[in-house]
Amino acid sequence: MKFIVSSTTLVRNLQQLGAVLNSSNVLPILDNFLFDLKDGILTVSASDLETTMSINVAVKADSDGTIAIPAKMLIDIVKSFPELPLSFAADTENYGIDISAGEGKYKLTGFDGAEFPKMQEVTDGQNITVHSQVLGNAISKTIFATGNDDMRPQMNGIFFQFSPENVTFVATDAHKLVRYRRADLKSENEASFIVPKKPMNFLKNTLLSLDTDVSMKYNSSNVFFSFGETRVVSRLVDGKYPNYEAVIPTNNPNKLVVDRQLLLNTVKRVSLFSNKSTYQIRLKISGSELSISAEDYDFNNAAIERLTCQYTGEDMEIGFNAKFLIEMLANLDSENITIEMSAPNRAGILLPEGKDDSSEDILMLVMPIMLNN
Repeated sequence: MKFIVSSTTLVRNLQQLGAVLNSSNVLPILDNFLFDLKDGILTVSASDLETTMSINVAVKADSDGTIAIPAKMLIDIVKSFPELPLSFAADTENYGIDISAGEGKYKLTGFDGAEFPKMQEVTDGQNITVHSQVLGNAISKTIFATGNDDMRPQMNGIFFQFSPENVTFVATDAHKLVRYRRADLKSENEASFIVPKKPMNFLKNTLLSLDTDVSMKYNSSNVFFSFGETRVVSRLVDGKYPNYEAVIPTNNPNKLVVDRQLLLNTVKRVSLFSNKSTYQIRLKISGSELSISAEDYDFNNAAIERLTCQYTGEDMEIGFNAKFLIEMLANLDSENITIEMSAPNRAGILLPEGKDDSSEDILMLVMPIMLNN
């Protein structure tokens, strides 16, 4: 197995694939990249059994073959080179690998590529095509709200919900929730599934910089994303997603409209003085004045700022986790936002005030923190 590849091209693709690798794997073979050279196309793959990703890399091929190469060592070697051609020669019988770069020669030992898990193919499922910017934006707007609770794995991913009317993306950790809906995406058949956070993070970081179509295929157990020279297949999360619609309050007579960036900056400053275990801030709304305050009794720290706002409803005080509010405000794009509330012990709803994209419908929900008066 022999080929020549650009060091810059190879390291860029290896670092992308590295997002799939785990620090500790059940199978030692998963500590490697799979190099599969066939008919002049080099396919490099990485897997953690739950998610498998492969990228086709342009090379000058001499002879075909398959071998597994230690991932960490290969990345460390390749990223140290300037832009230059790298020559690989791998013996697929004893798994010795020779790398030539300029005046340097390097030897390392690989493993039998046949031991590497095969990428699952989704051949019997449904298919939908999504633009990379649309899918990347949907993931970016929701993934921060996913959970990290091993006891509730269904919340540790993004819920995809397809219908003939739209496609909905949902994430929640029971404290905050985001529902992102696209009216310009439709599916002939209704379907829903949960995709784990790990492949979603990779796609978020990759798709927003691209301008291409993404093919999504899915069945009852896997989802497959294909774009350009990259393929990602992920096992779906087992179980039923929570009934998220049931927790979204529909009767919210108190409506606050305020400049999003101004509120975000104010919450960031005031939260520095909040208790570091609760991050509680207090919103007090009276007429056209919004007062945001925080106190940390342990260190005798306190802060208060007042903003001008538009408000419809009864005067009220409500407490929120500042970290959750900051995440939500940072992931909305509109100049102004609306916060809808019904009572201090009921969830608040954040909505963009005016939308640039009529196909986009986004709703964010944050649970309140009980205030100590």
